[in-house]
Amino acid sequence: MIMADSPIRFPGLFGDWTFTASSKAIDVGHGVYWYGILIALGLLLALLLCMKERVKYGISEDNLYDGLLWGIPLGIVGARVYYVLFYLDRFRTSDGKFDFGSAIAFWDGGLAIYGTVIAVIILAVCLSRRKGKRGFKFFAMTDLVVMGLLVGQIVGRWGNFMNREAFGSETTCLFRMQLTTKAGQLIEVHPTFLYESVWNLVGLLLLLFVVSKHRKFDGENTWFYFLWYGVGRFWVEGLRTDSLYLFNWQLFGQPIRVSQALSVVMVLVSLFMLIWNLKVHPHKPEELYVNQVAARNRAEQNEKVQEE
Repeated sequence: MIMADSPIRFPGLFGDWTFTASSKAIDVGHGVYWYGILIALGLLLALLLCMKERVKYGISEDNLYDGLLWGIPLGIVGARVYYVLFYLDRFRTSDGKFDFGSAIAFWDGGLAIYGTVIAVIILAVCLSRRKGKRGFKFFAMTDLVVMGLLVGQIVGRWGNFMNREAFGSETTCLFRMQLTTKAGQLIEVHPTFLYESVWNLVGLLLLLFVVSKHRKFDGENTWFYFLWYGVGRFWVEGLRTDSLYLFNWQLFGQPIRVSQALSVVMVLVSLFMLIWNLKVHPHKPEELYVNQVAARNRAEQNEKVQEE
């Protein structure tokens, strides 16, 4: 176990320089943690990016705000439910009964990003099926949202850094992070939060300046995100020491990490969908939702001109 607010060093990069900030930004009552502040900052930056990019995907401001209003609470619920389902034993009392109170106490730690992704997908499906102008094309919205999701993941992972959690196994590599255990022992581990944050930053830049610039079909950003994140998460998860495991199942004598199993599925499905839509069944420009919205708006303007 790591000592609370352990000093942090990166001896391979910065020598003896030490980071000593507390995990609490404000130590009043239960405390205001940097983790929560960074999650909130990530959400704000994600919203700003989506607001800036939404017109390129034909998504209205109202639809985006609806998604935000429902998406934030549902995303938290999804992340918590996912975590609890795979750590049920941690939420049982001494007599074996399920402790509902501790299960809902997400502020004490225990969220899983895949739960958020699943919740957001379900929400987008529901909102996209609304009638009239309140509706939108599902994959047009997800193409926009995955960029915001990456922003949230990039910033949010630094909350793990402040909490001294979600790190990897011991290592001697250049990027190793030094922490102090409760027993006073120094250990040097993989800073997996940093690996994932940087990986997601590269993915975001690729989405913004390469993939979205040449988008051929609604869903291209989405499938690229699942491909990119799946590859990165599979690698990073293999380095971590706090993985969620798929019950007691094993493969080749090793326990199956939930995130790695999902990553494999994501990568395979994403590759298939990208190849199918780009090579096997290419799409016409007018099939893009943003072009359909533009055509509809032009038609409405022409009708108004004719009526006048």
